[in-house]
Amino acid sequence: MRRKHRIRKRFREENDVTISVGDCLHFLRSIPTNSTQLVLTSPPYNIGKEYERAEEFEEYIEFQKLVIAECVRITRPGGSICWQLGNHVGKRGEVIPLDMVLYPVFREFSELYLRNRIVWHFEAGLHCQQRFSGRHECIVWFSKGREYTFNLDAVRVPQKYPGKLAYKGPRKGRPSGNPLGKNPGDVWGIPNVKANHVEKTAHPCQFPIALAETIILALTTTQDLVVDPFLGAGTTVIAALKNGRRAAGCDLFQKYVEIVRERISQLERNELPYRPRNQPVFCPPNGTRVTTPPKGFLRFRGQHT
Repeated sequence: MRRKHRIRKRFREENDVTISVGDCLHFLRSIPTNSTQLVLTSPPYNIGKEYERAEEFEEYIEFQKLVIAECVRITRPGGSICWQLGNHVGKRGEVIPLDMVLYPVFREFSELYLRNRIVWHFEAGLHCQQRFSGRHECIVWFSKGREYTFNLDAVRVPQKYPGKLAYKGPRKGRPSGNPLGKNPGDVWGIPNVKANHVEKTAHPCQFPIALAETIILALTTTQDLVVDPFLGAGTTVIAALKNGRRAAGCDLFQKYVEIVRERISQLERNELPYRPRNQPVFCPPNGTRVTTPPKGFLRFRGQHT
């Protein structure tokens, strides 16, 4: 049983967790300047989801500018801002990658430095007929200042060839890779949260805990403050609390805040559904060998035309 978190509605720096209902700009303005180690969020994509208001694309970008400005203000030097983004589909049916559109907005702040454009790859999604089906989104990671926190050892992944020995040079006969694992790189294969995902809630667009957890472990330390101005299902807050960080977030809708509260309660009871980092997409039961493809997996026999 984890310790209970007292959920506060008004932000105070001493709060373990602050969950607010209302406008994100109002919420962000209640957070002191240079108080936050990490802002990690996935804003609406302006594609007509139930939690979005209909806006002209230019209005949407102007609103994002205001939110980003507040996030830069609250982030302390050495902290980071991570914006997880997909595509907006314009009036002409044209696909517009939002990270490309918003990059110039971030670059207006001279103290921000783009450290990575991380590609989040997944297999499930809408099946397109007139273009290749979209199977990735991006996270743009900016540090505030030239010096910043990056804990690589906390997020290493298993080596491709564990136990491999160097065959020449000063390390000949010794392990060729880091015994703690390798750098996960900037392409992350993490299943997205769809109907059969163990973490699925009633929120229509939810990203996985493993995604948020990787970023939080790499860019923060214990008791750092992590903020999400577009809270949604609360994945950022859950990943932060799970790893001993303080967390704060806001959402326009009470029904989503109630989902977040329930997930925090599940975390405290050690009952939170969670798909661990680095878990294979398909695991044979009890380590048995798979001799036939799993249901729904199409095996080609090598015919070519």
